[in-house]
Amino acid sequence: MADPGGDAPPPASTEYLLKKYLLLLATLVATVTYVAGLNLPGGSWLVDDASAGEVAGDSILRETNYWRYILFYYFNAISFSASLLLGLLVLLLQKEGSRGYLLRMWTVMLVDGLSLMGAYAAGISHDRFTTICASVLVSGAAAYGAIAFATYVVRRNKTTTEKLEKKHEILLVLAIFGATIAYVAGMNPPGGFWRNTVEGHHAAGDPVLQHLHPHRYKAFFFCNTTAFVASLLAIMIVVDHEKLDTTLRNSRLVTLYGFIILALLGLGGSYAAGSCRDGTHTALVVALGIPVVVLMCLQHALQHRMQALVKYSSKLGPFSWIADKTQDLDKTREYIQLLATLVATVAYTAGLDPPGGVWAANGEGHNVGDPILLTTHPGRYKVFFYFNSAAFVASLVIIVMLQSAKLVRGHALEAALILDFFGLIGAYAAGSSRDTSTSIYTLAIAGGVLIYVVIHIAFCTLEPSSKPTAARSSDEDHKRYEAKKNANLKKKREMLLLLAILAATLAYQAGLTPPGGLWEEDDDRLRHRAGFPVLQDKYPRRYMAFFYCNAASFMASMALIILLLNENLYKPGIRCYALYVCMVVGMFALMGAYAAGSSLHLRTSIIFLASVAAGIAIVIGVAINRYRHQGQEQESPFSKNDDEENKTKEDEEDMAYYLMLVGILAASVTYLTGLKPPGGMWRDDGDGHSAGNPVLYDTNKRRYNVFFYSNSTSFMASIMVIALLLSRMMLPQISSLRRVHAAVVMDVLALLVAYAAGSSRESRRSWKVIMLFPIVVFVVFLFYISMKRQRSPPPPPPITAPQITQSV
Repeated sequence: MADPGGDAPPPASTEYLLKKYLLLLATLVATVTYVAGLNLPGGSWLVDDASAGEVAGDSILRETNYWRYILFYYFNAISFSASLLLGLLVLLLQKEGSRGYLLRMWTVMLVDGLSLMGAYAAGISHDRFTTICASVLVSGAAAYGAIAFATYVVRRNKTTTEKLEKKHEILLVLAIFGATIAYVAGMNPPGGFWRNTVEGHHAAGDPVLQHLHPHRYKAFFFCNTTAFVASLLAIMIVVDHEKLDTTLRNSRLVTLYGFIILALLGLGGSYAAGSCRDGTHTALVVALGIPVVVLMCLQHALQHRMQALVKYSSKLGPFSWIADKTQDLDKTREYIQLLATLVATVAYTAGLDPPGGVWAANGEGHNVGDPILLTTHPGRYKVFFYFNSAAFVASLVIIVMLQSAKLVRGHALEAALILDFFGLIGAYAAGSSRDTSTSIYTLAIAGGVLIYVVIHIAFCTLEPSSKPTAARSSDEDHKRYEAKKNANLKKKREMLLLLAILAATLAYQAGLTPPGGLWEEDDDRLRHRAGFPVLQDKYPRRYMAFFYCNAASFMASMALIILLLNENLYKPGIRCYALYVCMVVGMFALMGAYAAGSSLHLRTSIIFLASVAAGIAIVIGVAINRYRHQGQEQESPFSKNDDEENKTKEDEEDMAYYLMLVGILAASVTYLTGLKPPGGMWRDDGDGHSAGNPVLYDTNKRRYNVFFYSNSTSFMASIMVIALLLSRMMLPQISSLRRVHAAVVMDVLALLVAYAAGSSRESRRSWKVIMLFPIVVFVVFLFYISMKRQRSPPPPPPITAPQITQSV
């Protein structure tokens, strides 16, 4: 126990209170800028044209609007570099951060935010309307950010004594995801881009939707840009937490909720405008919220009848024998939730937009919109498909399991996680390459990382680390010291785990959809093969550098996740810096992959690497300065709160956080896939179809409708989940978490149906995907039952075995 007469713990800085969310912000901004740098707005040339100076795989925007390309590229690269730098600064942030250190963090955050807004404005502007609209909205957000930074520099107080409320943390997560998906959608508008120029009609690199449906494109553009700017403003308000503690706190909160609601409405409006091409389907998308409301009402009607049964069943199994592990379990559960939702996100996207791309025209043995890899490498495609589907289904099962503490405590969750990891690694190895030897090399990287960590730990633990205590009087101090050391290890583990999860999802997407695009048809004369990366044929050395750097980052991140989820491995791994080495290698590999794949020109790659080197030098200097003064820094012991009512309230807040995370990520993935449906878009007019319309709609209308309405239902259910949780934050007395569970169930089921309909073109394969869900659930249930039988419940507390023996 802590000494009650000790000094009060020093107040923590706002940045420290938001440490893991600032790391989430930095990694997600790095994610979207990384993807945007590898797949530039406007698309890439698909064929060589020496007379026009067009090189296959090169950016169309560079040829059609050079200055806008330069602005976007460097703004995006600066934002990516600043995000990596911010992530490293957050990892080094201490509870009692100096004013100079926090000022450097704020400077990097300002540069990151302004660069992101500059890249968005440069990448999404195609005419006068979009340029003026984007400039006005982005300039307003940039002005607010500059004012907030100036206020921070002038303000003398650097700490706050009031802890950030849980609902503000959830709002920050929501705003971060809103900004990132709006950025991605803005860089890749629905309908795709024109690949050629027609005088008087369109130019290469212009959005197809802008010319064929100008009013619909303007609605999408305005709503998406509004969501992007509103999300950024909400992030600024929450991060500058001290403003929430002034006399204008209530008005600030109203403004914060206003921006969040505006961002949600913007995302909903842009989805309705961009996911379809006629007014009937747009109205149906908006009306899909009605079934979600009806289901929640039915669930509420059954709630009262189930309460008595739930109370009775809760009395039968107290589970008091694991009460001491609840705190550690809940903390791990939070990050497993993030891992599962992000894996489900990337697996869902990869299933609908498979590696190798889709056929752009009918041909021998295939139809337009079919996966190219299924025709050229059917065995490899099936391996990727089933591994990716297993990872997706296992992630959904994990999300459902995390709603129950009883299921989390057994080994069933471990089995589902193992299936998730193997599914993701197998899908990456099969989908990122086209030959067996490269796939083996990719898997060998993961094995090499794990072997290195084990050897490093083995050599560092040869000498005994614990020393015997001098006297019994120091036992209590030794326990406190060990408890504080374990708490520090857990904090470091949280940061590393969050960084590894987001890096793995980023590298997974980039590995399956390499920069420069993919060949859409075979060409014997030029030796092009459909489904192969353009960069591999045009610049083989640059592609090999990108491929192996990206694969090293992905495998290092997956190895880190596996190690960080095991308590027996992550503690010695952090103490001997083995896991830090893996993280640094993964980040360097990620930067190398970005430099190799984001530009085909040596000068721009050198400039980017120079900016990264400058950022790394700053981080090294900060780290050296920090460790010089580390010996005198001490943190106050953590005090437990044993009040039952507060514990229940905290559990409810954690559950709200989990549900909000599920809703946010489901809304993110369904939003982006709704704007870019599986099968791609028509590139030209003819044969009864229009350019920019979904290919699947004309080739298999029934399957497209199943995907479209399932995906839209999942999107609307996600929005309803977010809206219900927001209402619970503002009016907690009239809202219950039980009502949200029905919407989450509909969300997950609709997502599963949409994946089954969109990831395959054959009914038998779609049914196999759907049947994977009950199979995985059954296997997990068997694990749960077997582990429950192995454990015998403890005797009731009032009756003890020794007393009965003595009486006999």
